[in-house]
Amino acid sequence: MELQPIRTKKIYEEIIDQVKKSLSEGKLLPGDRFYSEREMSEKLGVSRASVREAIRALHTMGILEVRPGEGTFVRQVQNSYIVQPLVMAMLLEDQQDMHLLEARLILEREMAYLAARRATDAEKDKLVAIIGLMADELTRGYLREDTDVKFHLTVAEMTHNPVMCRLMHTIADTIAQTLQNKRQRLYSNENNAHILYEHHQAIAQAILARDAEAARRIMGKHLRFVASKLR
Repeated sequence: MELQPIRTKKIYEEIIDQVKKSLSEGKLLPGDRFYSEREMSEKLGVSRASVREAIRALHTMGILEVRPGEGTFVRQVQNSYIVQPLVMAMLLEDQQDMHLLEARLILEREMAYLAARRATDAEKDKLVAIIGLMADELTRGYLREDTDVKFHLTVAEMTHNPVMCRLMHTIADTIAQTLQNKRQRLYSNENNAHILYEHHQAIAQAILARDAEAARRIMGKHLRFVASKLR
């Protein structure tokens, strides 16, 4: 056993830990106005110098942002911060399409499962409306790509898991930038459009019926079909 010297945390590190804990517990949300130096100093019973050092570190970490004339706020994480590096990496990949679709298969099957268990009545109504929009588009012989994306993002929202929602938004944005031409060819085939509509309708019906296992199974079938056509 190798022993390491015991180090007492500095005050500003304790402040950072408290802020991170508030974020993880949802007590502090993106877009919230953050405390002023004076408020934090009084509430925590520490010097303003320690508070200033903590705020500076949180700003460097990308957790806080200072808006001139307005104050300090919890930063809104933009998808572009995640998507652009991911897109660049994928463009250098030989098997970029299949790797992305494999990730969707793993993630979205479980999303469908959780959606069936957790969806609210309002979210179910939203899903029904999207299926109705798809049915209307199908009468014209095609499905709009943005309607398809809206369906999958809605399923992600139904999980009530913010991490899954963020991942799904990232995947959707990455697909839009790397697989756009292939997806357009997929939807241009009228027979494919009918099959895809039936898949989405079946997924929605399973979620509405709170049949989690069926939702997971049908989502897997749907994504494997898409992968086979894009391959």
